[in-house]
Amino acid sequence: MNLAFSTLPKIELHLHLDCSLSYEVVKQINPSISYETYRNSFVAPPKCSDLADYISRAVNGIELMQTKEELRLVTLDLFQQLKADNVIYAEIRFAPLLHVQKGLTPIEVVQTVNDAATEGMVETGVEAGVILCTLRHFEEAESMETVRLVEQFQGTNVVGFDIASDEAGYPIDKHVSAFNYAKAKGLNITAHAGEAKGADSVWETLQHFHPTRIGHGTRSVEDHRLLDFLKKANIHLEVCPTSNVQTNVVDKLENHPADQIYRHGISMSVNTDARTISDTTLAKEYQILIDQFDWGKAHFLRCNLEAIEHAFTTEEKKAVLKGKIMSAYQ
Repeated sequence: MNLAFSTLPKIELHLHLDCSLSYEVVKQINPSISYETYRNSFVAPPKCSDLADYISRAVNGIELMQTKEELRLVTLDLFQQLKADNVIYAEIRFAPLLHVQKGLTPIEVVQTVNDAATEGMVETGVEAGVILCTLRHFEEAESMETVRLVEQFQGTNVVGFDIASDEAGYPIDKHVSAFNYAKAKGLNITAHAGEAKGADSVWETLQHFHPTRIGHGTRSVEDHRLLDFLKKANIHLEVCPTSNVQTNVVDKLENHPADQIYRHGISMSVNTDARTISDTTLAKEYQILIDQFDWGKAHFLRCNLEAIEHAFTTEEKKAVLKGKIMSAYQ
């Protein structure tokens, strides 16, 4: 590990709460789970057959996030991981409708994570926002319920709306109305695309969901016209190298398009996606780009500044974060 980079402050915009449970918090919630079982159940192998195979690991985390105390513990645990990784601002995303199996209402779920995020920020000094996700396999009513939660919690730590899960398996039709609602209400929008499907999926997502950011967007490189559009429209790509190799979006790290995206002048950031499933940290992701593409401080400075510019936070907070990044990377 390049020590200089592991100690530098970082911004992370693409991070799934239910895919980032440490062994410590899993053991706290379910003391019967051994470390071996945790590794086998919560961490994906270096190669999954596809995105759906990768996502199947998230089920184990979701099962342990069904009460207020469980949600609180998992959220606080992630803040400790972020602090250890020198992340100074993160946007943490999850799908609230997955956490109602034991009787919590969606509002209670969001309120609990929102409150825990406040507690985590006070405890660690890490600043954060919360993004609520609908999922590709959800019905229209579930997407509408999720976007209304984002609206309802405006002004709290809840800062945006996203769509996640298996892009290849489900069309966009059932979610267009929710994203139109988000746009009409002026809510911040990011959307997973260009991961399990190619450039066409990114075009479709841009056209129908109106995001300012794309989760992954890796396969945008399959269409040069799309790359030009992303650059011109200042659409930010939340790039997650290790995850893309694991889900078989990219065959191996040396072929990851992160460097190509960067050199095209597209706004991008480096992210972990799922700290536990991918068994990674942001410092590890940085090291991959150093090793594979000879990235240096200038690359990471630009990525962090782009992340701040496209973060779903206030101009005041952006200015403070920018100051911290600039002084550390000079």
